[in-house]
Amino acid sequence: MKIGVYVCRAGGEADDGVNYESVVHYAANLPQVEVVRSMGVMPKLDPEALADEIAAEGLERIVIGGDSPGFFKPAFTRAMALAGREPDEVRLASFRAYGVGGDPATDRAKAIVACAVYGVPFTLAAQPKDTKWNAAALVIGGGIAGIQAALEIADGGKRVYLVERTGTIGGHMAMFDKTFPTLDCAACILTPKMVAVGQHEMIDLLTYSEVESVTGVPGAYKATILRHARRVDEAACVACGVCSDVCPVRVPSEFDAGIAERKAIYIPFPQAVPNAYLVDEASCTYVQTNGQKCGACRKKCPKGCIDLDGHGDVMQVEVGSVIVATGYETLDAARLDRYGYGVHPNVLTALEFERLTNASGPTGGRIVTKTLKHNKRKKVDEWVFDRDGAPPKSVAIIHCVGSRDSNYNAYCSRVCCMYSLKFAHLVREKLPEAECYEFYIDMRAFGKGYEAFFERIAEEGTVIVRGRSASVTEHDGQMYVKGEDILSDSVLEFPVDMVLLAVGLVPAERSDELAAMLGVPRDADGWFTEADYNGDPTGTQRGGVYVAGVCQGPKDIPDTVAQASAVAAKVLEGAITGRGLQSLGSLTLTDIEARAKSLVSVS
Repeated sequence: MKIGVYVCRAGGEADDGVNYESVVHYAANLPQVEVVRSMGVMPKLDPEALADEIAAEGLERIVIGGDSPGFFKPAFTRAMALAGREPDEVRLASFRAYGVGGDPATDRAKAIVACAVYGVPFTLAAQPKDTKWNAAALVIGGGIAGIQAALEIADGGKRVYLVERTGTIGGHMAMFDKTFPTLDCAACILTPKMVAVGQHEMIDLLTYSEVESVTGVPGAYKATILRHARRVDEAACVACGVCSDVCPVRVPSEFDAGIAERKAIYIPFPQAVPNAYLVDEASCTYVQTNGQKCGACRKKCPKGCIDLDGHGDVMQVEVGSVIVATGYETLDAARLDRYGYGVHPNVLTALEFERLTNASGPTGGRIVTKTLKHNKRKKVDEWVFDRDGAPPKSVAIIHCVGSRDSNYNAYCSRVCCMYSLKFAHLVREKLPEAECYEFYIDMRAFGKGYEAFFERIAEEGTVIVRGRSASVTEHDGQMYVKGEDILSDSVLEFPVDMVLLAVGLVPAERSDELAAMLGVPRDADGWFTEADYNGDPTGTQRGGVYVAGVCQGPKDIPDTVAQASAVAAKVLEGAITGRGLQSLGSLTLTDIEARAKSLVSVS
């Protein structure tokens, strides 16, 4: 069989680490390859010209190699048909689908091309050897993904170490009011799972902790975990709140996205797991002055469970599998100065509005505008949310803030359209007299029931404008949102009292350090790279290391839970059988090519 290899790139600059010239040179030396062409980036392909070349060279199979070769398959399929060849003999060698990235990117790309030339699926040729497996698992991250994976593994009777860097599990979902499109209470779904984690005899819950290192080999990893000093005995604390009542220090609350304050000794939120207070050493007067001042909380604690001189400790655990479930952060809206975040007090981010509209938030769920008040403690005037504040008469919701924008994040963050529609519903539900405007580029209602939810919001009276908003300005104390309406080919400007920014998702803090520690590559946007986008979306190049949830890429809660359950099933497979596969990354180009040849000879 005479084979032609065409390398076509869909991306711009080479950001996957592949040396394309080296791949082309390698392909030219593969058996039966008659023609090799490097077509460049986004080539304009002429099927008739390709057909002439195919016929002249007598090619019987075409292999398209590149980051996303599926873009170019229709042209080559048409060319094969015009040349009188079999269109089914157009094969794809997709580098992106198989998670090409990191140091061995070029060799991995060559191996993928070789498998396509031999007509062997890459996943069959790239089969690591199996090895013994420790049944215990380490889960890094205590959001909904980490919780779901930990519970299912523990319910399977296997030991789980769940590490969370904050003082409670729950992640971002614990901050939400409702979930789309069903508008179920987020806490009603999440908190029972949190309690189950805290009470499960097979789960060692390590909050306020961080993984410092992971060494070893697949099936036999050793993790070093730094447990920061909570300075409050979890077992003895009854969360009575006396310590917090007497603490004089106030700082912005992370759980309330900074729109409310907490004390230096605090519990993240009332349903936190573990349900115990902890000391923020960065703001505690006693810690910062080396015990020279304050210490009021320790004196007043009725249980005597506060040790302000406490120190953290280091522990080591041995596991067979590691699950990365570190979640995400939201884009810093202040980077987009045209929206005036941080300048206009009533321009809010999505998480800030989640806490504002939540019944457990600082206003008890009332949607109000900020009020200028004098802070006697700080001796300054500041804008704050007050339960008795005035509700907004008009609200604008702006989609794609920092997403689908090459200046910030070129990718779609997926969840923003739907949570923006949810916000519109909450505004209309709680403030039926208020005007509500949605500025969107494209409505990406991709999930089950999502399109119906979009239609429902439109019927509720929200003014939906298709077009990118240009700016948020203020004149004489009134904010104005200016943007385009591409359907009417006009520029609109609305007076509004509140603006909600649908900020996009970005990888969690220190993802780069964790990726280097685990030997797992990340893509150009910083998300952890899966082993096989279609066939193994939970595995990685490192044997026994899995990804679950948004750390692998933006996704909603149902998809996150489904992926976490899939990871749990993979982990339990190795834990029950006592055997698992070594790292895919340990296979060399020679290994994969040799197996591909052997499979061809067997067939």
